[in-house]
Amino acid sequence: MGFSSVCIFILYAQLFIQISSARVIYDIPKNDHDEQSTYVQIYGKQEVNDFDPAVKVFFHVQDLYSSKKMPIYFAVNDPLTTPRFLAKEHAELIPFSSLKLPFLLNFMSISEDSPQAKAMEQTIKQCELEPTPGETRFCASSLESLLDMTRGILGMVKLKTLTTKIHDLPNSNHTYLQEYTFLKEPLEIHTSDIVACHTMAYPYAVFYCHSQKGYNRVFEISLGGENGNRVDAIAVCHMNTTMWDADHVAFRVLGGHPGSSPVCHFLPTDNVVWIPAP
Repeated sequence: MGFSSVCIFILYAQLFIQISSARVIYDIPKNDHDEQSTYVQIYGKQEVNDFDPAVKVFFHVQDLYSSKKMPIYFAVNDPLTTPRFLAKEHAELIPFSSLKLPFLLNFMSISEDSPQAKAMEQTIKQCELEPTPGETRFCASSLESLLDMTRGILGMVKLKTLTTKIHDLPNSNHTYLQEYTFLKEPLEIHTSDIVACHTMAYPYAVFYCHSQKGYNRVFEISLGGENGNRVDAIAVCHMNTTMWDADHVAFRVLGGHPGSSPVCHFLPTDNVVWIPAP
């Protein structure tokens, strides 16, 4: 075995150890409605149970007013059991394509008939979808690539992140689905462009990010839950849904069809919206 082959072997051995550690976390049985599955159900074209409480994140733009009440689903993931980003040099060594899925499953010692394999397949297919006209999208598996590609869209400017925050979690009786009240008038974050990034189900961290200039509005909304929970939520309103799939779960939840009306939704706590800093 030559020197270069030995180096490659060592790198793959290190990767296997790193991914195996993440996969142990990934294989732990979670609540049926964890945030990662929520993402898979919400975005793109998927089979979904319309009565799944995890779809309780959609609302109409006319719902944006103080004292509005609605049931909302906010899952909470333990940071200690959440898949982590790989280092960029490691992530670039691992193929990420449907054609390479058999190799990936074998490399990560995941059974091809397992729920984990199905989740990986759905994630890769989501990342391989062609963007709609006027949209930019990408998937990132390292923090460096996430920042590089976000700056490629927003420009080489200082960035600000917006995330949903649930207060006093260790001491609160938080339930995933409960009735919330808008405590005050929603605050619109005025910005020329955004990049919204969503966690995907995978043995290591993968974010699916997308942007469509001029077609999205972002809001910060203070919510009070019936169980006493306080949430500072980020919501995105997609003002033009003309190019969306007719079977998108949002239309089954809210009614309507592509192009009929804007669609708004709350973001889970592990999703992030990037905007240029003021």
